[in-house]
Amino acid sequence: MSLYNKPDFWSIKAHKEGYPARSVYKLKEIDEKFSLFRSFKGKNNENKIKILDLGASPGSWSLYALRQIKAQGFFLLAVDLTPISRDYDKGLFDGENFLFLQGDFTCQDIKSAILSQAPFDLILSDAAPSTSGNASVDALRSFVLAESVLEYAESSLVECGNIVIKIFQGSDSPHLLKRIRETFTVGKSFKPQACRQNSFETYYIGLSRHPPARQRV
Repeated sequence: MSLYNKPDFWSIKAHKEGYPARSVYKLKEIDEKFSLFRSFKGKNNENKIKILDLGASPGSWSLYALRQIKAQGFFLLAVDLTPISRDYDKGLFDGENFLFLQGDFTCQDIKSAILSQAPFDLILSDAAPSTSGNASVDALRSFVLAESVLEYAESSLVECGNIVIKIFQGSDSPHLLKRIRETFTVGKSFKPQACRQNSFETYYIGLSRHPPARQRV
């Protein structure tokens, strides 16, 4: 059960603006700062623009992405253990450019289904583990989950692709940021204003993935 049952400013704003959760404003701020979707607008390529949203439920990040993209030919794959909300999408989740896959993205069968849709131009993850109340345990669980997300980037993100990963800050989290900086031209840590003040979550952003080592000159 969530520790945050009382709607706050961001939750009320999200519902008024057609999103199921306050988390949309975290992605919006990240997008505005790092231009995640700007390069997609008006783009018309033979190859589809592909986005992967891991830990997508209740669907705010997927909805934001679908509403931002104005390109011809794109596809968004959303994955989560629990179903996404259909209260606000107004049919966007019924389009042929969207697919929801229910399951654990760390399990091999789900991973195989995800990778069958690769490569991806952008990977998003607002995934978080079930919390125990013990900050050290929760940070470790978050680190393991974030590592799984980064592995998708290392195996299925296109050259120059970008990634956003949520992580609970702990003793291991700097190691993940180090890996991101080795894999991407730019690696940043960023905490949006919409994060709760008492939360120790933050977001790691990797911009412009390097080509695989074997392709580098």
